[in-house]
Amino acid sequence: MATRILSISGLRGVIGDGLDPVYTSRFAAALGTMFCGGRVVLARDGRSTGPMLQHAVVSGLLATGCEVLDAGICTTPTCGVLVQHHGAAGGLQITASHNPIEWNGLKPFAPDGSVFNRDLGQQLLQILERDTIAWRSWSGLGSVVTLQNPAQVHIDRVLSLVNVDAIRRRKFRVVLDCNHGSGAVGGPQLLEALGCEVVVLGGTPDGRFEHIPEPVEKNLGDLCRAVVKHSADAGFAQDPDADRLAIVDESGRFIGEELTLALAADFVLEKQKGPFVVNGSTSRVTADIAAKHGCQFHRSYVGEAHVCGKMRAVNAVLGGEGNGGVIEPRIGYVRDSLVSMAYVLAGLAAGKRRLSAWADSLPFYTIVKDKIECPASQVDAACAALRAAFPDAEAREGDGLRLDWNDRWVQVRASNTEPIIRIIAEAPQTADAVRLIDHAMQVVRRAVS
Repeated sequence: MATRILSISGLRGVIGDGLDPVYTSRFAAALGTMFCGGRVVLARDGRSTGPMLQHAVVSGLLATGCEVLDAGICTTPTCGVLVQHHGAAGGLQITASHNPIEWNGLKPFAPDGSVFNRDLGQQLLQILERDTIAWRSWSGLGSVVTLQNPAQVHIDRVLSLVNVDAIRRRKFRVVLDCNHGSGAVGGPQLLEALGCEVVVLGGTPDGRFEHIPEPVEKNLGDLCRAVVKHSADAGFAQDPDADRLAIVDESGRFIGEELTLALAADFVLEKQKGPFVVNGSTSRVTADIAAKHGCQFHRSYVGEAHVCGKMRAVNAVLGGEGNGGVIEPRIGYVRDSLVSMAYVLAGLAAGKRRLSAWADSLPFYTIVKDKIECPASQVDAACAALRAAFPDAEAREGDGLRLDWNDRWVQVRASNTEPIIRIIAEAPQTADAVRLIDHAMQVVRRAVS
């Protein structure tokens, strides 16, 4: 069976085994049909397979009459910003986010620069399934326009949200690990605009990852050591399409992806009161921060589109996911590592503190994440087994299964982007979180074996 995952959020697959130029062009043509041959922003991350897919995508879009605004290599949130800025009918980012190097994918954007919601995703899937692509004749084909310096529009929006002069006065030294992804286009420029001395790791966006691309602790040893070596104030790690950010403090300690959103929320909600939305797999520290600042707190299902939908419904001032994805609606309804970096530096400047002290001032929880390679069809069996194993917990269904106690929780759910089941546990003490996830993993393995 081909390794291809098609959903309302877009497409991911393994190159040569599910993701090929023929299918890619057809997907793009379906999107062009949906956008009625309008203006479409096209961008890609730095993966080496990107040029092949880009040519296939352009072919499909031109064949359905679209005007393609080619942004080249840029971050996923930049693509969303450009859709808004150019009044486009939509956008398409060629990326597989944090998936391994053999993967790539296509992530469509709505006319407002947000990721597709369920309705838009279903429309696209129907065009593909029913083969109702509106191919144009020779006289109705589209055209390509190359955008110059596409990251600047995004950078300018981010700079407008923080006190740039206050950050510049601190003259922060920052190590930025782009890992040869699209964060190399935009990330260093933003930090330099904020007056930072920047040490860049993997600054060529060619997709030749120097470490496993997911920005989690076990993959970021080089960044931790570089922060110490260069006596930096902070270390930032982006995933390949730069919508997620992980953080290392000045001592070289990995403080994680979960605290990216927590730190941003602590800074923003102090100044701007309003609803705050996270997904059901995000640390409880975010709920504590919302309570600290007197702000409403909401949880959505896991997935960027679900978080954005809930944010719109409650008119949230900030949202995001615990995987290091901050969503700032004034920039766009998409996870954004650039605004994450700006908010962390702004918080450091405003509080006149070191990153370690700020992180340690937040409520402490240990969140542990694991996964099992398994078809999504097995998640029901995993949920049933987990519920039976923990009958004393409060069960919440709808996005896999989440089991809550007074001070801890565990969740099992199917990934939206990979053929895996994710298991996540959190507790105030590290040993308790590890015991909880170990027990849950044993239960799930037995259920799906």
